[in-house]
Amino acid sequence: MSMVRLRPARPGEEETLSRLCLKSKAYWGYDAAFMAAVSPYLKVTPEAVAAGHTTVAEDADGTLLGVCQIDPDGHSGTLDLLFISPEAIGKGVGRDLYEHAKAQLRALGHTVMTILSDPYAEPAYIHMGARRVSMRPSDVFKGRELPWLEAVL
Repeated sequence: MSMVRLRPARPGEEETLSRLCLKSKAYWGYDAAFMAAVSPYLKVTPEAVAAGHTTVAEDADGTLLGVCQIDPDGHSGTLDLLFISPEAIGKGVGRDLYEHAKAQLRALGHTVMTILSDPYAEPAYIHMGARRVSMRPSDVFKGRELPWLEAVL
């Protein structure tokens, strides 16, 4: 794999980046009804892009590999989104974005990054040093619980 380059997302990329989030989420085999229900929660927003809170990973050719978005005003500092293009999963792109998000939040004065994780993504976050604090109810599906993780910055 070629070198991964991280850069701030650019205004106008929100739709493309939001589609990448959905494509990445669908990788885990969720059905169409599930994907339609979570779609509003997997959006890269113009506000986050304008604030410099959205980061893109791309290869040397400019091919989109992943995206992450932080919410400094969330609970502690929050990793709001982190999604990798299915073709790039397992190649270190997620770690690059994860470490970048940690550095951004640390620079803003946070000491902890919180993550409401997809159950399938939790092992990757644990592998990168996060720990499960509790399970939290899903905002989307009644009765579904999601891992609530913290990473010390």
